Amino acid sequence: MSVTRRFKGYFLHGLAVLLPSILTIWLFVWGYTFIQTKISIHINRGLVYLIALAANEKVEVSDKEVRAYLLNTKPELSDNEDELQIHMKRHDVQRKVRIEQLKKTLAKTWIDGPGSITGFIVAVVGVCILGALLASYVGKSFWRTIEKFIMNTPFLRNVFPYVKQVTDFLLTNEEQKKLFSRVVAVEYPRKGVWSVGFVTGSGLEEVVNTVKREFLTVIIPTSPTPFTGFVITVQKKQTIDLDMTIEEALRFIVSGGVITPGSEQAIKVLPETGSEEER
Repeated sequence: MSVTRRFKGYFLHGLAVLLPSILTIWLFVWGYTFIQTKISIHINRGLVYLIALAANEKVEVSDKEVRAYLLNTKPELSDNEDELQIHMKRHDVQRKVRIEQLKKTLAKTWIDGPGSITGFIVAVVGVCILGALLASYVGKSFWRTIEKFIMNTPFLRNVFPYVKQVTDFLLTNEEQKKLFSRVVAVEYPRKGVWSVGFVTGSGLEEVVNTVKREFLTVIIPTSPTPFTGFVITVQKKQTIDLDMTIEEALRFIVSGGVITPGSEQAIKVLPETGSEEER
């Protein structure tokens, strides 16, 4: 066996071992970074403002700091020293200066420092609390009212239903069970080639009444993105019920068949080192 072939085999084997872990870590880091930059930072700024609003009385500011604040916010006072002195003695101005100084101090820890994770934790806890509230009868009724308002709003009603359908399917088991009753194997796109599909109905009524046989409506999702696919109507006797859950079938499709149903282990897809001729 040549050194090049051996090196290639070892490299592909190492890549196959490391790539799933690297991609998993990358997805979690990307998700955390997205939440931190798009959501958590605004929560942290709100917390900093509330803390500064409540604790500003304990902060002392000098006349120099008050003067700098006024000249920065009201440049026209630079030519009127008497008016500037009057503003410097106002309690509301001094309070604003104290709040700004405290915000700058707190931002070093709560926004730019290790305290920035607080916003992430608050966001996660907030989503959990919101989910618990919406799970109640009152919460569901309130959310249905909001959805009705969105559905009656131009432009939003053209987008919201489709986005909701996708998110409900991905995040709620109930929606998956409602859309897909079970997993089957069906010969598609030609005889002898079996594809994994989800049963979504009992076939078209006109077809069933005309042929007088039992049919199933099956969606054949595409890989690796199961959001699209092909809808077919096939006789029930031409399908095979598969002993796997919706989640297992989705993992099988998304992974391109690498993740087998009922197991989290990947199938060995790399050829063993050495060619058939060498054997």
